[in-house]
Amino acid sequence: MLTIALLALLCASASVNAIQVQSSSYNGEYGGSGGQRFSHSGNQLEGPITAIRVRVNRYYIVGLQVRYGKVWSDYVGGTLGDLEEIFLHPGESVIQVSGKYKFYLRKLVFVTDKGRYLPFGKDTGTSFNAAPLYPNTVLRFISGRSSIFINAIGLHWDVYPSVCSSC
Repeated sequence: MLTIALLALLCASASVNAIQVQSSSYNGEYGGSGGQRFSHSGNQLEGPITAIRVRVNRYYIVGLQVRYGKVWSDYVGGTLGDLEEIFLHPGESVIQVSGKYKFYLRKLVFVTDKGRYLPFGKDTGTSFNAAPLYPNTVLRFISGRSSIFINAIGLHWDVYPSVCSSC
């Protein structure tokens, strides 16, 4: 009798694991080699992405900064070029990122679930297009490598946070 109970418990446990929902995925790195690694993995604990700052010059994406909830990440990249800033609407999320690179990032385009298309940079180089692997997931944080420009970018996707008191 004990054997049957243990077997039933094992089967129930295995079926729960089998139906566990997958949600996180990753795209990248897109760009050239070099630069110092950065990651905003800890920033996602502050909440969803609510704004993005991108510094651009004539040729490259120079720098990046992302606001998670109400807290800005550390700025990465160089200081020369024009700083552009976009704010997402409440509840709006990035669902696709495309761009171009050659040695460094040259263009980034953020597409939101509200149909907004937010482009930065110049339209030259090798193209990439990144989207989450699983449905109902959004851009949660970025990583990559930077120097005086943004050398490369990685995009991390997961479900929108269910609770965010600071948003």
